Formats: sequence, C-alpha cells, structure tokens
Amino acid sequence: MTLLAIQDTLIKFIADYTSFWQIQILRSLGNMLLIIIFAFFGAGLRAIFPKQLILVCFRSLLLVMCMFFFFAAAPFLSISQMAAGLYTYPLFVSMLAIPFLGEKIGKWRLIALLVGALGAALTLDFFNKDFSRLQLFPVAAGFFYACNIMVLRRYCRHESILALTFFTALAFFLSGVAGILFLYFIPFSQEINVALTFVTIGWPELTLFVVLFAALASFLNLMGNVGLTRAYQTAESSFLAPADFSYLIFVAICGKLIFGSWPTANAFLGMALIATAGIIIVWQERHIDTKLKRSKFDIG
Repeated sequence: MTLLAIQDTLIKFIADYTSFWQIQILRSLGNMLLIIIFAFFGAGLRAIFPKQLILVCFRSLLLVMCMFFFFAAAPFLSISQMAAGLYTYPLFVSMLAIPFLGEKIGKWRLIALLVGALGAALTLDFFNKDFSRLQLFPVAAGFFYACNIMVLRRYCRHESILALTFFTALAFFLSGVAGILFLYFIPFSQEINVALTFVTIGWPELTLFVVLFAALASFLNLMGNVGLTRAYQTAESSFLAPADFSYLIFVAICGKLIFGSWPTANAFLGMALIATAGIIIVWQERHIDTKLKRSKFDIG
C-alpha cells in the first residue's frame, strides 16, 4: 500500500503540469512494457492473455472509471480526502452483495454503513456551506473500485496477474487516447475547464519532468497493483483489511512530506470512521463464513 500511496500523491503533485489523459498514456505505456518484459523472461507471453477476455476487459473498464473519478478531484481536494472517498469501497461492496449475492443487510452491516457514511461526510466537508458535489467524485471512485473487486473475486480469481495488469494498463492507454480525441473535437466550456482542469485538458506540452514522474508512477503502480491484485485473489479479507486500510495512513504521511500539511481534525476523524466501518464489515463477513463452515461440518 505504501507504493500506491506514493504514486497517488505524486500524480496529485504533478497535476498542474500534465493532464489525466496524458499521464494515463505515459504510465500505461510504461506498465505494458514492463509486463511484456516480465512475461518474456518469466511465464512466457501467453501469460498476458486472459482466460475470460470479456470479464477481464469489463473489470479493466471499471478501473478506468475508478481512476477517472479519483484523479478528477485532484486539483481541489487534498490527497487524504481523495483517499478517504476511495476507501468507501468496502461499504459499496457490502451494499452490492445484497442484490447480487443475496446477502442480508444485518445489524452490524447497517452500523458499518452508517459509520462509514458519517466518516466520508466528515472527511469531504459535507457539512461545510461551501461543499460542492464535485467533492463526491472520490466516492464515485470507491463505487467503481468495489465493482472491480466483486468481478475480480467472483469471475477472475484464477486469471494470471500478468493478464489482469496488462489489460488494465491497455484499458488505461486506450482511455487516454479516447479522452484526448474527445476533448480535441468536443471541448468543454470555460467554467467546466476551470472546475475540472486535470481531466478537461487533452495533451498539454510534454516535458522531461512529466516523463520522469510518469516513469516513476508507472513502476510504483505496477509493483503495487501486482501485489494488491494477488492479495485480493488469494488472501482472506480479515487478514487483508488492516494492511489495505494502512493506505490511509501512508497517504496522510505522504501528504505531509510533499504538500506540507496534515489532514484536518475532521478528516482524521472521518478517515478513522471509514477504516472502522471497513474492518467491521470484514469482521462480520469472517464471522458469517465461520458459522457456515461449522454448519457444514456439523451436517457432514
């Protein structure tokens, strides 16, 4: 999680010098090149081709949407606020499990949802009179990230890491090209450009500074996501949750080191509530799994 926290903080740092679409293209090109090299000298190039192409492509599209909403907020939110919005994803996973997996809401799940919602509201200054709906973008990112996790665990558990990461990088690259072409032919109004600068500019002047940062972000992104994807495929949620939510701590530290500021008291409290809600959900899922295993053992 440290690598991803550093990467996300660096991208926010260079947001004034590049655009979302430009950094997507540069970062994904670096990722694809590294993955092909790893595959060539390791498992072979066949490893980058998925068993279930449509589902892997669908998952990649969900991550494209996640990244768009996450980084669209970069110019006007702190990195801690962005991270807290993204980390509402366990709440969405819990809610999506009700219609798609037939799970019941339950007392503890309801408590977790309420605690997490309050945490997100505090972190994103929902109760501030100057609150803007644009500040909910990272929460939308959390929703798409949750959808990605459900697809990954349910349908892509046995896909190779190289295939998953390569097609995610390919989707990022194609989305970058599509975004630049869209903005070239259909530019946004000046008002929207001012509000969402990072995603409404197509291809700004490319500098060596941006290229070097993109190369570093590419390496951090690939290494971080390889480990995280594998963990989501294999690790138990109860083991993964504390390490996963450590991202919020690392982001706060990176924000202090790079931008010179800690999260506000409300943001710290909100992040703590979001992490607590996520851990409650994971604990409840572990409790349910244990009961199911015991009942099967008793029947057997």
